[in-house]
Amino acid sequence: MSIPQSGGGPIEHHDQLAEYLAEGCKPKEEWRIGTEHEKFGYCKDTHKPLPYDGERSVRAVLEGLRDEFGWAPLEEAGNIIGLTKDGANVSLEPGGQLELSGAPLASIHETCDEVNQHLSEVRAVADRIGARFIGLGAAPEWRHEDMPMMPKGRYRLMTDYMDRVGTHGKIMMYRTCTVQVNLDFASEADMVQKMRVAVALQPVATALFANSPFLEGRVNGQKSYRSRVWRDLDAARTGMIPFVFEDGFGFERWVDYALDVPMYFVYRDGIYHDALGQSFRDFLRGELPALPGETPTLSDWADHLTTIFPEARLKKFIEMRGADGGPWRRLCALPALWVGLTYDQNALDAAWDLAKGWNTETREALRVAAARDALQAEVDGIRMHDLAREVVDIAETGLAARAVPGAGGLIPDETHFLNALRESLASGQTPADELLGHYQSDWAGDISRIYDAYSY
Repeated sequence: MSIPQSGGGPIEHHDQLAEYLAEGCKPKEEWRIGTEHEKFGYCKDTHKPLPYDGERSVRAVLEGLRDEFGWAPLEEAGNIIGLTKDGANVSLEPGGQLELSGAPLASIHETCDEVNQHLSEVRAVADRIGARFIGLGAAPEWRHEDMPMMPKGRYRLMTDYMDRVGTHGKIMMYRTCTVQVNLDFASEADMVQKMRVAVALQPVATALFANSPFLEGRVNGQKSYRSRVWRDLDAARTGMIPFVFEDGFGFERWVDYALDVPMYFVYRDGIYHDALGQSFRDFLRGELPALPGETPTLSDWADHLTTIFPEARLKKFIEMRGADGGPWRRLCALPALWVGLTYDQNALDAAWDLAKGWNTETREALRVAAARDALQAEVDGIRMHDLAREVVDIAETGLAARAVPGAGGLIPDETHFLNALRESLASGQTPADELLGHYQSDWAGDISRIYDAYSY
């Protein structure tokens, strides 16, 4: 989850809220790709999650990255809670999951190089301290009581709030991981089309990247349990946001939605002030109970936007949020999928043609079925395997049209980053299916085998 945002100064009129989002509009030549991914750290000998403190800990990993690879530390209340370098940052999820938020880069070649460099650095530090990292959508064995809490004020507030608004919030915070990609838009109209494609086709990403069939040492009945968790977290800030498909959707409509999402906190001078359940509309009027008489800044608005968790999220860019964390190759496949679908206009139009006839019920049913059945899902005659094949075909066409070369021109475009998805389509097997296959055969029901087999 995000570090404190730097959005700007005082909000003096309502129009600034939509203007803040509109500032993300960029000409096509300035569009960039930002890849984020999370992974679980654990003690190599015990398979227990890394604590925050100690010789073998999350802090030790952050300090190792700082000292050995030149990352600058970010601190909160005297604790190192993140790192920054060259436009990228490393941050901590509530249970110690380590997240790379990559720099905005021009090509998938560059973003994949960044991912590879980061994982190599993390592995070097982890090997030295007796730790390892693994990419999965959900922790396969750990229970809530096994998880540490990272020393970040927003997480203390959120943890206390989650049980008031849903049943799965703490599972999401402490025991799930994702990979996502952040993409640009040229105009409000371009944003609208991309958001509609993003939300409608997010179940396809959920299916292709499904990688969380285990929880608490058992098969959980879902191929993406991470996706299942989001359905019972907090209805006010999650879901398939049907209003995106309504006439008149744009920056101002997103502002109206965000203003109706209850607040978590206000960040002031290094302190997270409890504003749980309070209204940003009241904040604009100077009537926020947490800070009576104060009015918000654009930094507060930017912070609030990070506390909204739909399947695709609008800030000054669009975040694609439907995929489980996973194997090394798939960390590059996700940006390839969405860049191919959205950064070429013909591909974007073709992707919208696939989904524009669906109604709210169909989109939600696809989301539910994708979590449970992945590529074997079927809704109203729509077979996910067939739909995913069409989507990947469109993405490949879009990447070929971009024709962005790599390796000094030796690689003509970015289409090869879709190979991992092509293999799934050919076999019908997602990472979750592969895990279940091992569990039922050579692992003989021993989920602990996952650590040696699938760690980075």
